[in-house]
Amino acid sequence: MTLDHRLIDLLVCPVCKGPLQMLRDEQQRPQALACPADRLAFAIVDGIPVMLESEARPLEPPPTP
Repeated sequence: MTLDHRLIDLLVCPVCKGPLQMLRDEQQRPQALACPADRLAFAIVDGIPVMLESEARPLEPPPTP
């Protein structure tokens, strides 16, 4: 099942209502939707984003120079 990219434009972070970014794997398949502001990633399971704060995983901190 594929994720409808038009849906991504409509979804916002359930925590802060901010924009989301698509995270992809090595084969460019959608894996999660990330909120950069809250540093959370929401998994995509069978083409459906799981937009529950309790199911979100923390994003890795950005590398420090």
